[in-house]
Amino acid sequence: MRKIIVLSFIILVGVMQAPGGPEEDPTGGFRYGGWSAPYVDDFVNGTMGEQVSGSSDFLLGRKTFEIFASYWPHHA
Repeated sequence: MRKIIVLSFIILVGVMQAPGGPEEDPTGGFRYGGWSAPYVDDFVNGTMGEQVSGSSDFLLGRKTFEIFASYWPHHA
């Protein structure tokens, strides 16, 4: 059995969203998409790189799957 490692971008008030752009998920009138991008630094990039470099599978939520499903078929 393998471990499941969770990578999340979350702030203290409970907003959890990927580091995409403002249009990423405006559900419910959410206007702050992409909020984490200005805070990404070498440490964050290194940590994320380590976490995903050895991954061979991803367990995605529905919305993230929908984003990935529209992207990956068109890229090598």
